[in-house]
Amino acid sequence: MDLIDEPASNTPEFSVSEISGAVKRVLEGEFGRVRARGEVGRVVVARTGHMYFDLKDDRAVIASVSWKGQVARMAVKPEEGMEVIATGRLTTFAPQSKYQLQVESIEPAGAGALMAMLEKRKATLAAEGLFAPERKKRLPYLPRVVGVVTSPQGAVIRDILHRLHDRFGVHVLLWPVAVQGQACAPEVARAIAGFNALPKDGAIPRPDVIIVARGGGSIEDLWGFNEEIVIRATAASEIPLISAVGHETDTTLIDFASDQRAPTPTAAAEIAVPVHSDLAAGLAGLDARLIRAGGQAVSQRRQRLADLSRALPRAEALLAPATQRYDQWAERFPGSLRALIASKSQDLRSTAAGLRATTIRFQIDKSRERLEDRSTRTTRAITAQLEQHATRLAALERLRQSLGYPATLQRGYAVVRDTDGAVLTSGAAAAKVTTLDIEFADGTLVAMPQKSGKTQKPKTTPPPPQQGSLF
Repeated sequence: MDLIDEPASNTPEFSVSEISGAVKRVLEGEFGRVRARGEVGRVVVARTGHMYFDLKDDRAVIASVSWKGQVARMAVKPEEGMEVIATGRLTTFAPQSKYQLQVESIEPAGAGALMAMLEKRKATLAAEGLFAPERKKRLPYLPRVVGVVTSPQGAVIRDILHRLHDRFGVHVLLWPVAVQGQACAPEVARAIAGFNALPKDGAIPRPDVIIVARGGGSIEDLWGFNEEIVIRATAASEIPLISAVGHETDTTLIDFASDQRAPTPTAAAEIAVPVHSDLAAGLAGLDARLIRAGGQAVSQRRQRLADLSRALPRAEALLAPATQRYDQWAERFPGSLRALIASKSQDLRSTAAGLRATTIRFQIDKSRERLEDRSTRTTRAITAQLEQHATRLAALERLRQSLGYPATLQRGYAVVRDTDGAVLTSGAAAAKVTTLDIEFADGTLVAMPQKSGKTQKPKTTPPPPQQGSLF
């Protein structure tokens, strides 16, 4: 069968990477930088710090990504359900064949979106108990050191210092921070934590109360004081904290977490420190009340004492029986004393009569005789016990001699030992050694055990040399 050649095609062939690159160039060249409005869907923050989220409306979804540096510069972080306007550029992600919006900045789509997000965050933090009234601490009546967290420029710090100077002289510590923008929330949180970290007896005095202050502004300007990091730092502060952010009509989440809210920064200074003249007047009033109360108490008790004294009998009537008894005892005392002395003198003469020298000497001789008799009897008893013990010891020695092994050797027995002096009691044990020491009643014999059927002559210990008689 003949093969039929297909007609050659003039359509060019592209690799997958070439097509993907072409799509990327067309998409980025056609759209470039765009602003897209939509509702934020799911939000995922990776460990690297990059943020991935969806931007959607009722008909479509665009995958969006913000890199770590872009996320750090965002004044408002996207949250699910929030309507925003995202600014960035469209690009493609070739490994997944999809396009995405690389977001550089985000802004809420109107104040309504910010308020909705604010209410949602407020409900979440309130559910954790960060706004609970029992968490709030009492402000000190007369603080020595006041810590102020605000911008070093502007009218806020000047108003606070001026009002504190007019009311009472206190030491003021200023922790400068940005009060709006991206750096506001982290700097305010670090300032609150930094004041709490100061040691109580350190070189820098620890504040007794903290004022977080800022002037008025729009909701976007005050948004840093709605951030969760600021709210948690405020709730965790061990030092009582007064929030004075914005004007009286402005409300931020730090107002709910603080221990007390002030309508303005100036009002915060008035809440933190009392007026010197008012304090002096109050002390003077208390002093006057104390003096009056003391005088009235003394007067009332003096009158009460006078009233009670009228009901008491006269002192002469109360003391008359005791005085009469004293007179009777005083009259009887000299005679009783003489009778007592006479009785004791008679007792002394009777006792002294028995203390003659002959009587004492007789008692001493009698006691000596009893002592000598007792000593003689004790000596005799000890001597008898010693004789009994000596007799028993001699009997035990004879028994030891008759039962000891030297007496057994006299009856024809022997003791077999190895070279280390250990006693051998069996033939098997004797066959394991090379030399035997056999002890008889009249000496020791060194022998070798028989092995392989050969009998070896025992080695005898030569008797000690005998000295011949000279006669």
